[in-house]
Amino acid sequence: MLYLGCPQWSSNHWKGRVFTRHCKNSEMLSQYAQIFNTVEGNTSFYADPTPTAINNWYQSTGDEFRFTFKIPKRISHQMALEGINQDLKDWLTLFDPLLPKIGSVMLQLPKSCSPAYMPRIEQFIQIWPKHIPLSIEVRHLGFFQKDDNEKRFNQLLMRHNVDRIIMDTRALFSEPANTDAIIDAQNKKPRVPVNVIATGEKPIIRFVGCSTLKNNHAFYAPWVKKIKQWQSEGKTPYVFFHTADNHDSAQLARQFCQDGGFNHNVLAPFPAQTEAKQNDLF
Repeated sequence: MLYLGCPQWSSNHWKGRVFTRHCKNSEMLSQYAQIFNTVEGNTSFYADPTPTAINNWYQSTGDEFRFTFKIPKRISHQMALEGINQDLKDWLTLFDPLLPKIGSVMLQLPKSCSPAYMPRIEQFIQIWPKHIPLSIEVRHLGFFQKDDNEKRFNQLLMRHNVDRIIMDTRALFSEPANTDAIIDAQNKKPRVPVNVIATGEKPIIRFVGCSTLKNNHAFYAPWVKKIKQWQSEGKTPYVFFHTADNHDSAQLARQFCQDGGFNHNVLAPFPAQTEAKQNDLF
């Protein structure tokens, strides 16, 4: 299985291009799930959803769909992984109804989280429920030096079958910052080395592309081979496609599948394209 998705499922810019022209906000996830089989749940990073919202998300997706929600910023950034037991327990209880459709829960750590935080990361992993897949993204350059610090971090993840999230922003930073969207993305996205490793069974790639879709090919071409290798080893890769403003994320994911020869539903007509064909009949 190959899971492909975007960093969001709700975008008014996708109406008429990905979603149908008059797609309601309440219908976006169900239309998104016709195309993709996973999504980054970035909304949970900033605020807790309501139980009603969680139930709606469950009902809007099929049995094969997988969410990868982020642990709240208040736990990863503001509390810096200290004194979090009750907050984490409450958050997991909130998301429990969605557990059958959780592909992985993502812990995104701030750039300030250096290898000196290793004891906190290890303590977090130890209290994490073993039946819920966990993945961790680090942004401090101290985790990318291919030295003892990175080795200890990778070994910790391997011991606990925790996936190390790989952030690939090379394409984004290959283009000049000549639009507000690119400037904003380059300011927010980490510029870290791409150290390729699968520490668990669900390797996760977050690929941030450049604005001209065809120029991304050279950057993601090596991933095609690596993903197929992981699949041959019995692993289940997750790949999320971003662009500076995410207007073309769905198109980038489709191009990747076409170039890589992957059989995925993203190659089927988008709801917007199906709608256009239906309108041609009248």
